[in-house]
Amino acid sequence: MHGTTADGSWRFTEQLTADNATLLLVDHQIGLLAAVRDYTVAELKHNVVALARAARVLGVPIVVTTTAAESLWGPLAPELAAALPPELEVIDRSTVNAWDDPRVRAAVEATGRKKLIVAGVSTEVCLTLPALSATGAGYDVYGVVDASGTFNDTKRTTGILRMQQAGVISVDYASVAVEMLADNASPLAPALYEAVGMDFGILNGQLREAYAKQA
Repeated sequence: MHGTTADGSWRFTEQLTADNATLLLVDHQIGLLAAVRDYTVAELKHNVVALARAARVLGVPIVVTTTAAESLWGPLAPELAAALPPELEVIDRSTVNAWDDPRVRAAVEATGRKKLIVAGVSTEVCLTLPALSATGAGYDVYGVVDASGTFNDTKRTTGILRMQQAGVISVDYASVAVEMLADNASPLAPALYEAVGMDFGILNGQLREAYAKQA
């Protein structure tokens, strides 16, 4: 039945965890980020960097790709590059659809996980095309719309609609992170919330300090 997992459960309601998910980041390169118009560049960089940092805190595998980095679109945003594990190899490819590169597919498959969190620039190509392909390959795909960006509202709208029509689950970067955290009593919670970097995070930190002084 469409929308169900192999064991018959409803995949839209099955919880993301740090043990069942992989993060795929597609083409957050300087030359592409410069043309984004649906978010400010600063906001988009903040969101994708926070997503990468959260994945590292939780131990979620990360796959990162660029396209034509040396000839067209330049390297990853330096803030993102600095947030990634130092041993991680960025896959530079020529294919428009990242999923068409066998190295990208192999890197995702090697994790052994069937839930794939994807963000990319631009939304309607770098996010949408691999999200559709991975869905067709049997993955439960989560498209992170606020860690993806594009060049006008039409491209954003058509990309998101196309993904929804195919069953890709729309999410935001912070909700995906805290869903995988699952429990605020986890020892990873302080680092996770610091990584996510939401505006109210500073106030939460101050509240924790106040409680600690009273203990």
